[in-house]
Amino acid sequence: MKPNVLKKSSFTLPAEEHARVLRLRRLLNARSNTEVIRRSLRLPEESVSREELRRRFRDAAARVRSSTLEAVRDLDQLTGEGLDDA
Repeated sequence: MKPNVLKKSSFTLPAEEHARVLRLRRLLNARSNTEVIRRSLRLPEESVSREELRRRFRDAAARVRSSTLEAVRDLDQLTGEGLDDA
């Protein structure tokens, strides 16, 4: 089978979940139930990607924290330089 060939799936949902899909379709102004499902699948993926990005920022911040604090201490003494006492 060619890699770009579309594959079809069919899902049977309990009435309660189907009603949720229909409600979301209306709220999202989605063209189809399939679009609702696609959006629903995309959201957790994006959430995981954002969490991974947050983790990377935390790790990077932890690696440079000591040098950042040192730079702030060095520059702190300059904060009032050049200002006249009023």
